[in-house]
Amino acid sequence: MQPLKWEYRPDGLRAPALICAFKGWNDASDAASSAISFVGAALGARRFATIDPEEFYDFQTVRPRIKLINGQTRKIEWPELELYEARVPRAPRDLLLLTGNEPSMRWRTFTKVIVELAEALGAQLVVTLGALLADVPHTRPVSVTGLASDAALVSRLSLAQSSYEGPTGIVGILHSACSEGGLPSASLWAAVPHYIAGTPNPKAALALVRKLEALVGVAVDASELENAAADYERQVNAAVQSDPDVQAFVERLEQATGVDPDDQAGPLPSGETIARDLQRFLRQRGPDDPPQHPSV
Repeated sequence: MQPLKWEYRPDGLRAPALICAFKGWNDASDAASSAISFVGAALGARRFATIDPEEFYDFQTVRPRIKLINGQTRKIEWPELELYEARVPRAPRDLLLLTGNEPSMRWRTFTKVIVELAEALGAQLVVTLGALLADVPHTRPVSVTGLASDAALVSRLSLAQSSYEGPTGIVGILHSACSEGGLPSASLWAAVPHYIAGTPNPKAALALVRKLEALVGVAVDASELENAAADYERQVNAAVQSDPDVQAFVERLEQATGVDPDDQAGPLPSGETIARDLQRFLRQRGPDDPPQHPSV
């Protein structure tokens, strides 16, 4: 059984780029999945295919869900990967978007399916999006690191070349499969603060969108995401300023970036404690609450 399920086959695509993002290990604070979902919505993307989950998911890890239709009929919703097309007439290219949960198994088979799909649809570039936890403060611009099959591309986009070594996810495997198959590819990674990992991070999603725009030459109206990023920063600032220990922790991270070199002695709470306190504070506040400074 072929895992790729066509709803229709796009034709007439102009120099398409395939953009991929996966929920899960590669998606700290939902930054990558939020970025690709925003781009798809902004460009009016249409779904043209899905990938059958049977071969690629452990359903005890990524469980199917039951949904009630009209409060009566029960429907099983299986985890799946979806493929969309976005026609962008005023841009130099169109986009293909692949989104869904990170597959659990058979990654080499899975990435072969994606590379063959990209080649069949004439994709000239594959871009993977990811987000990782890092010792970075929320007050600084989001760092986006990247790698590409063309070193000149990394230089042109002013990306900090990734020096990561260690475990990888499907994003790293797909980028490698594209390189091995001779398909031009790039991978963009946003660094998000580890102490607020449980909170969706629209600021990091916005940084990925902006780098993606520069990479593929397709612009989107990101005003909605810009507003969400500003609200996010106000909320986190309120949480930080409400507790001197939390504020000192963030100041230490700021100093580590080379800003404000004066060091402050004294013990600080652990990153786990900071994360727990901040996330509890943010859960207690609605998205429209003004940025006051109550106690955590």
